[in-house]
Amino acid sequence: MRVAVMGTGGTGGFFGGLLARAGEDVIFIARGAHVEAIRAHGLRVKSRLAGDFALGVKATSAPREVGPVELILFCVKTYDTDRAVEQMRPLVGPDTMVLSVQNGIESAEHIARVVGPAPVIGGVAHVFSAIEAPGIIAQTAGPGRILFGELAGGSSPRTERLLDTFQRAGIAAELSPDIRVALWEKFLFICGNGGLTALTRLPLGLIRACPETNALLQGVIEEVDAVARACGIPLPVGCVAQVVAFNASVEPGARSSLYHDLAAGRRLELEALHGTVVRLGREHRVSTPLNFAIYAALKPYADGAPTLP
Repeated sequence: MRVAVMGTGGTGGFFGGLLARAGEDVIFIARGAHVEAIRAHGLRVKSRLAGDFALGVKATSAPREVGPVELILFCVKTYDTDRAVEQMRPLVGPDTMVLSVQNGIESAEHIARVVGPAPVIGGVAHVFSAIEAPGIIAQTAGPGRILFGELAGGSSPRTERLLDTFQRAGIAAELSPDIRVALWEKFLFICGNGGLTALTRLPLGLIRACPETNALLQGVIEEVDAVARACGIPLPVGCVAQVVAFNASVEPGARSSLYHDLAAGRRLELEALHGTVVRLGREHRVSTPLNFAIYAALKPYADGAPTLP
């Protein structure tokens, strides 16, 4: 399968690297020192799940040079979605699948407004990974799993083919009968873990070890669950307990991408996460004081490390 990884960060680099290692024709799209390092030295992946490996791969910063592909693995940061969708237009042919595995719950709809709904597939990635250095991806925690499905629900011949491609690459992939539910289930998880690891600057193990901080984590998740149900999302009964149990299984040293971006002074995906919870909560008259507190505390960092005027 000819694949373009749009956004070779932690998620795109890890899953794209596994596809390339399995022999798929993968083109990595990245920027700056990262793309130059990949061109010069290949892509190096350090993984607790898949082992460490290095590959000579194709990489570019110009999607127009690539032409149509069969799959676009869309992994850019949510604040770059509009720009990246415009740039990827030359990659989209009549049979292209666009699989968004971004954070948040609204990315697939944003992409569909530009390229139309037909190519777009919804997806969820469960992995803790980041760019350790230019050309190097470090996967440190999480199950390394992708859930995906048609936006209208159910499966299709193209999603069945994609499932087979992922599984042959050693990716723990599953087809979701209702990708909206899977998106919101992950949204509960990342708003809790992303918000708390960024707010406290601590890994998950230390957050879970403190009863008060762990209670705050659960409260954030409960608020997101309430917003989801107000939006008409049929989350399963006991969803919060399931997310809390899954959280307890994650490696104690894990930190979220929101934390890593904050620590590095980069822009934050704050609007796609807690900003969305607060906005939808207001629209549906659901109180979200804990998510608002995280949003307000991190807002000065949203565009990168703040400086005095």
